[in-house]
Amino acid sequence: MYAFAFNLWDIGLWLAVSSIILLITSELLAPYYGRMKMVMDVKRLRIVAVGSGLAFLVIAAIRISAIIG
Repeated sequence: MYAFAFNLWDIGLWLAVSSIILLITSELLAPYYGRMKMVMDVKRLRIVAVGSGLAFLVIAAIRISAIIG
């Protein structure tokens, strides 16, 4: 049986891409673009996007400190 070989950097890259996609989606669903009939909570979507972006920055800082130290 094979296992996926994920390390911390792969998860960080996934978080970065997810954050960018979520931020773009939240901006496209903003009320000033005329998308008032969407059921999604745009504020919560932005909070999740910023949180995943911050998680990526933490992982990148860990990686940089491991390279330097």
